[in-house]
Amino acid sequence: MNAPATARRWLPWPGMRNLPRETRDTLFLLGVIAWVIAPHTGQLPLWCSLLAGVVLLARARLALTGAALPGGWVLAGLLLVAVGATWLSHRTLLGKEAGVTLVVVLITLKTLELRARRDAFVIFFLGFFLVLTHFLYSQSLLVALGMLVAVWGLLTALVLAHMPVGQPTLAAAGGIAARMTAFGAPVMAALFLLFPRVGPLWGLPQDATAGRTGLSNSMALGDVAELALDDRIAMRLRFDGPPPAPSTLYFRGPVLSRFDGREWRPSPGGFRASPPADEAPRVEGPGFAYELTLEPSSLPVLPLLEMTAEAPAVEELPLWRGRDLTWRALRPPMERVRLRARAHPRFSHGPLQPVHELQEHLDLPPGFNPRTLAWAAQMRREPRFATADADTLADALLSHVRSQPYRYTLSPGIYGDERGRHAIDEFWLDRREGFCEHYAAAFVVVMRALGVPARVVTGYQGAEFNPVDGYWLVRQSHAHAWAEYWQPGRGWVRADPTAAVAPDRIEHVRALSPPPGMLTRTLGFDPSLLQRLRHTFDAIDNGWNQWVLNYSRGQQLELLKGLGFRSRGWEHLGLLLAGLTGGTALLGVAWALWDRHRQDPWLRALGHMQRALQGAGLEVRGPLTPRRLAEQALARWGTAAQPAAAALFALEALRYAPDGPGSAAAGRRAATLVREFRRALQQVRAPALPSRS
Repeated sequence: MNAPATARRWLPWPGMRNLPRETRDTLFLLGVIAWVIAPHTGQLPLWCSLLAGVVLLARARLALTGAALPGGWVLAGLLLVAVGATWLSHRTLLGKEAGVTLVVVLITLKTLELRARRDAFVIFFLGFFLVLTHFLYSQSLLVALGMLVAVWGLLTALVLAHMPVGQPTLAAAGGIAARMTAFGAPVMAALFLLFPRVGPLWGLPQDATAGRTGLSNSMALGDVAELALDDRIAMRLRFDGPPPAPSTLYFRGPVLSRFDGREWRPSPGGFRASPPADEAPRVEGPGFAYELTLEPSSLPVLPLLEMTAEAPAVEELPLWRGRDLTWRALRPPMERVRLRARAHPRFSHGPLQPVHELQEHLDLPPGFNPRTLAWAAQMRREPRFATADADTLADALLSHVRSQPYRYTLSPGIYGDERGRHAIDEFWLDRREGFCEHYAAAFVVVMRALGVPARVVTGYQGAEFNPVDGYWLVRQSHAHAWAEYWQPGRGWVRADPTAAVAPDRIEHVRALSPPPGMLTRTLGFDPSLLQRLRHTFDAIDNGWNQWVLNYSRGQQLELLKGLGFRSRGWEHLGLLLAGLTGGTALLGVAWALWDRHRQDPWLRALGHMQRALQGAGLEVRGPLTPRRLAEQALARWGTAAQPAAAALFALEALRYAPDGPGSAAAGRRAATLVREFRRALQQVRAPALPSRS
């Protein structure tokens, strides 16, 4: 598939239509390959992306200039170097990452020996396989649309490879590829709806730790502030009735009780699933029902609404509630989890009387934050706080935050000395600038210093309503940290110091956001327009997630119910799938039988002319070309046959027309030539003219 060897130097770009066909087809195929590889650049090693780009550009230059392709030794050397680099990058030649790298190397190097249709078919096969590998990394709507374009491009190149004669346009080949895709779409949809679901199709075992949620099983100052800059969606939810107040939307994640002076971690005791009877949660009121779709997570903790009292039903993912009220699974969810549950905003939990387990919620590491501990001791010595209970002390700390010049900010800087010590001292007594984790951590440290058990709770707070589809969106930027303290007779009580310093963050879910970007400031984009566009895309993406990626076995059985099956089971699903498959096969056979009687309009015109010559008395044996028929007619009838010969020569030229002999315009032209040929033969008196041999 090389360009003619006459063009040996760079020329001004003539346009795709004016290029030789082989050059044009080669450039189109290279562009499709680049489109297929481009989304992989984020996962490929840098050397592989550079190699692919350089090879594709070099191959395009060879196609334009008509230069010779490199020899086999050059390709073998490049392949050996690429295999070695793959080993050095991944320390293996097996697995997902190494496999994708090698496929990219193979498809790009194969373009350097693209000489025949056989080589092109190998590239088509590798291209279709590479399209599938994209879904190992992402199954988003944008990736699916991009790969749909890639499949259309590969099919167009495949159609061109099966049209070796003439100069068919890219538009004509692309139209055939689009029709092929449209004919296959019903079969694809039927297989998607009815083929038995066997779990996550693209999930791999190593993907379990590659979740997208930003929550962690530990917390250091600054961690949650980093999540506030992440605008990805963590979960979506929808309420059965009127939505609750934003201030009640607390999604409970890991509960952190152990503090080493720098980092907070959970207590192993919180994982226990059978708390004593007096610690069981106590709810008030009927609560509200909700449906939640959680994005893939790297933690086995599911951040459900407080307080979700009963275990929600999740297919193949058993859940249990720990002593600290967190819902856990046996493994991190590798795919989206959709569940229905009921939350009770008014609740209490925990022991009503002192127990031994509360001691770890009083522990503070020695040698850390001495000034804060001294400040708490001085507060305890004041007469009004000497015998105060936990509620009074908590109210006093929240009032202190409101009355002092504390500031809620995403960028408070780094706290603590060079070893990360005394960060609470610096925040609470000096700079007084921080995000939610600063306020929650400082509140817990001061409460413990005052002799009150306390702990940090992480999760999400608030949600953003999408008016397009009616879902509430919880983004990573809604990540939040708050505190709980223990009060005798009440149990654990929530205290959110962020509500004291930034009430809009809790009451109206007005999270902090980074300053507008340069593009927004320079071009003057309307923020409300961007918000509407984002909501529209989120709604479309949610529909893709709900109806395609999350299409489950339960929905398959519900489909059977909608089709009228009284008994819904896998055997009925198999029968329906077999029936549709058999019916499609029969339709294909009928189409093939009917298509056998169809003929290329050019060949049909040639057959009409050949039979007309035989009827005029010219003996024609075997299939002949138009030129050969014209030569025989001239030899038999001389100059009288020149009009008929002209029609045959015109038919020969039509075979190599730019639009191809199978186009509608070529068919009409061929029919016109047949009529002209028959009129020309009527002027020939076959018996009167001697044969010229």
